[in-house]
Amino acid sequence: MEITTEMVKELREKTGAGIMNCRRALEKAGGDLKKAEEILQAEGIEKADKKADRETSSGAVFSYIHGSGRVGVLIEVACETDFVAKTEKFQALGKELGMQISAMNPTNMEELMAQSYIRDSKMTIKDLVKSTIGGLGENIVVRRFTRFELGA
Repeated sequence: MEITTEMVKELREKTGAGIMNCRRALEKAGGDLKKAEEILQAEGIEKADKKADRETSSGAVFSYIHGSGRVGVLIEVACETDFVAKTEKFQALGKELGMQISAMNPTNMEELMAQSYIRDSKMTIKDLVKSTIGGLGENIVVRRFTRFELGA
């Protein structure tokens, strides 16, 4: 099957992966977008494992207040450079982690990482972080979090 620019563009918009990575994944998947997305996710996890020993001295502290104001979360997410800390993908990860903690109330980091992601139950939070690492090319570490609930 011929891989068109439209197919590459669609996969790139869905995953945020590089153009050549999208093309290669589509070729491996025989033009199947869903399979190509799975290939990219698996490769992102492999890339993440290779970056796990890198030092993370930059990052950001994110806050998330649930709609009614009864639950709030502070979370520290670290990465290698301040450049990556300012990217949309990194900022989105911080927001998603805040929503996850608000909704699922994990008691520690191990529990958080093992939880099913609230937006995609096939994926754990650990997978979400690893997929972001694969997309950004830097090590990312969720260092700590605190969840506040009114009256608790």
